[in-house]
Amino acid sequence: MALFTREHTFRSDRIHEGHIINLRVDYLRNPEGREVIRELVEHNGGVTVCCKPDKNSVVLIKQYRYSVDELLYELPAGRIEKGEEPILAAKRELTEETGYSANKWRELVRVYTAPGFCNEMLYMYEATDVILTEQSLDDDEEAEVIVMSLADAWQLVLDGKIRDAKTVAGLGLLGAGK
Repeated sequence: MALFTREHTFRSDRIHEGHIINLRVDYLRNPEGREVIRELVEHNGGVTVCCKPDKNSVVLIKQYRYSVDELLYELPAGRIEKGEEPILAAKRELTEETGYSANKWRELVRVYTAPGFCNEMLYMYEATDVILTEQSLDDDEEAEVIVMSLADAWQLVLDGKIRDAKTVAGLGLLGAGK
């Protein structure tokens, strides 16, 4: 099967223009003339922060997620505003969600969250040499800050209590499962 590229797109319909995502349906034609439909979610991208107050602990937040109707344990994260640099988004999100500020930052990885239907790129950072300042959540957010050992956080993954993909990936990158 041939790979589809942009030039194979013969029509694109915008379904929704939103504050967080846009939805688009593309109609493609392969070299044999067969038409294919692709539904796409467009997203500015996001950041996830693996904040380590010390070498053996990590900062998590516990918050309700409407889309799955559950309280989840997650690494601090958020979306990148249009035109914003990912590292600046990470610094902003860490302070807003947890009240922590970090002096040392290291990019761990960049991953697509769901490339089968979404173009979101997630930038994952490690934040160390931290100080606690003041949490400043958005009006529509509620989050409990939890500091726990990396080993305990990984046990929550193994017990099925952490099911957020970015958090599982971030904890894995920190070596929590060792």
